[in-house]
Amino acid sequence: MTRLELAAGMTIAAVRRRFADALRQERFDTPDLDARVLVAHALGLDHAGLIRESDRALPSAEIDAIAALAARRLRREPVARITGMKEFWSLPFSVNAATLVPRPETETVVEASLRALHTEGRRNRALRVLDIGTGSGALLLALLAELPNAYGIGTDVSFDALIVARSNAIRLGMAHRAGFVCCDFAAALRGPFDLLVTNPPYVESEAIATLAPGVRDYEPRRALDGGPDGLDAYRAIADQAPRILAPQGHFIAEFGAGQCEAVEAILHQRGLAVVGHSRDMSGILRTLTAVYACQPSIPGS
Repeated sequence: MTRLELAAGMTIAAVRRRFADALRQERFDTPDLDARVLVAHALGLDHAGLIRESDRALPSAEIDAIAALAARRLRREPVARITGMKEFWSLPFSVNAATLVPRPETETVVEASLRALHTEGRRNRALRVLDIGTGSGALLLALLAELPNAYGIGTDVSFDALIVARSNAIRLGMAHRAGFVCCDFAAALRGPFDLLVTNPPYVESEAIATLAPGVRDYEPRRALDGGPDGLDAYRAIADQAPRILAPQGHFIAEFGAGQCEAVEAILHQRGLAVVGHSRDMSGILRTLTAVYACQPSIPGS
């Protein structure tokens, strides 16, 4: 691993360049951005402050602070893990060790949800939204930000994750419209909900070891591990969906690359009909939209 050499008296601009060069040598995707964000975080400056003070010489204490963050990043710890913050749907979210870092791909769930509601003219109605496996609350709170009259509940098996989700709701001014429940999927809830969204664990258990280090080593395993075939969570959620989903409600789920047909089959067996799909920015099928179609058959997949 490249060693970052910094010394007291270096300017902010020089430190940023050297930090970015070290990341570039290790083939990081966004070395300049990572260096800017982490130097700013270490110094307590915003982007404008970095530019304004770019020629300021740094004392040893600030150099040490930057070096400590740089060492973490060079070990492939995600920037959001280091800063404790991640933007999702243009909103700032706190994250911790119990929460998955929100990813841009998951914004397709928000987009698909709003598209479904807009098509039916329901965006301004008093809707009930359920986010299963809410983590940081990113999906739920992004939706509530777009649905002014909606109320939502987020569930998670991790109480530590729900503490973060609750703090995000408070900071974003949505605590009065969001509740959080610690339970297994939706086991503790009663319906009906007009919109059910989820980004469940969907990585095959044996495949976790092959993931990129920033995911494998730093994301909570239970937010990744979908069981032997990656589909355990879909079976559990689909079993509960007909009980808690309103007759005209929508079920919108994220899934992994290549899992679309398998997830569709699970939903079909539970009486849910898939009515739409969405692709992420890479063109990969990432989200499906389903509605309650009929009396579900006995689960057996």
